[in-house]
Amino acid sequence: MIIKSKKGAWIMKAQSRFFLIPIAIVLIAPVCFAQDDIAAKLTPSAIEARISEIRMGDIVVKTAPGAEVKVQQVRHEFLFGTAIGNHLAENSSDAMSPEDRKMYLKIFAENFNYAVHENSLKWYDCEKQPNVVDYSIADRIWEICKDCNIPMRGHCIFWEKDKYIMPWLKPLNNDDLRTAVKRRAIGVTEHFKGRIEEFDLNNEMINGDFFRRRLGYGIVNEMAYMAKAGNPNVTLYVNDYGILVEKGFNADTYITQIENFLAMGVPIGGIGCQGHMVSTDNTDSTGRAATTPEHVQKTLDKLAKFNLPIKITECLFAADDEQGKVEALRMFFPICFAHPNVEAILMWGFWEVGHWQPQTAMWKKDWTPTPQAEAYRDLVFNKWWTQTSGKADNNGTFKTRAFYGDYIITSNGRTQKVILSKKGKALKVSLE
Repeated sequence: MIIKSKKGAWIMKAQSRFFLIPIAIVLIAPVCFAQDDIAAKLTPSAIEARISEIRMGDIVVKTAPGAEVKVQQVRHEFLFGTAIGNHLAENSSDAMSPEDRKMYLKIFAENFNYAVHENSLKWYDCEKQPNVVDYSIADRIWEICKDCNIPMRGHCIFWEKDKYIMPWLKPLNNDDLRTAVKRRAIGVTEHFKGRIEEFDLNNEMINGDFFRRRLGYGIVNEMAYMAKAGNPNVTLYVNDYGILVEKGFNADTYITQIENFLAMGVPIGGIGCQGHMVSTDNTDSTGRAATTPEHVQKTLDKLAKFNLPIKITECLFAADDEQGKVEALRMFFPICFAHPNVEAILMWGFWEVGHWQPQTAMWKKDWTPTPQAEAYRDLVFNKWWTQTSGKADNNGTFKTRAFYGDYIITSNGRTQKVILSKKGKALKVSLE
């Protein structure tokens, strides 16, 4: 509903059953970046400097003078994750063989420190029939991740696209639909309270509008507060695709949508950019638009104005050949890792079998790593990984720059497990 205020400003009121929220419609000038500034940000030296500034801190070890010191990183603080498919946990004919399951878990635990359900937490997978809610596969996947000491995010409470709406839900009248929405939002966040504390609220709202078309724009706010009724501490993300690709997609629309939701009072706690990436040529074989380093950098900088965490939630590289995938990954990952607002990059699966886009998988059906997997490991566990040693000075001090994460430090016959955190900056370790 649009009304005019006494001062002449146009005001939109988001109307819902729960509340009436006044929202000022504000015309915000677009954020502009000089091309030279973007180019300067994208030089290898500039990217490395930002990574050093925002992803590294100092470890200071006090030990015996001249003693050998070994600093061994065992885990990243930055979240490098993957989607987990249902076939890991199913007991049906779609399930993995014991041999494949063993390899899947080995590669998962060795290469990632974050995870998300690919499908098993989506409404259509949890409630195929009305009022018959089944979280069993999602629960098993969460248990598997827990056993690997890998946290999870939630994807997704709702999905706006008509084609993903359950057949039993579509014919409901609006009152019954609203009741079902409430039950879903409260139920899923309450069920995973204390286990999954972050969810994509309403997936792909640029490209779908089923719930808003039926129940009004204010339903997004209702969804959020219903979710928080199930878990007051839950963090809610927006999430959409086509944000970090350049031609004919959704970056500016996304920014406007986030502005509008925040003006409505929707408690958005983070921004998800799906990250289905292609080669740096114009298009890949599917015809999807490509991206450029400049567009990725500019878009992340624009999104940073909201001062919210950004996560690359569904990353894959769909170039025509393996070298194209390697080049795309080596372009995209450093830009994201060097951006202060980006907290995670999640691949949308890693094994060819059961992958949504099998040609993009990092590991082949026979578990052979692709060049893309090797490039990923080179960045995450070599270039951005700290393994160093040396001797303490005459005062018994050894100091090194290190990536934020978990460490094992050994010196003077003693070993200590420590965490170098971005929150704490420098870390002092006594092994005297």
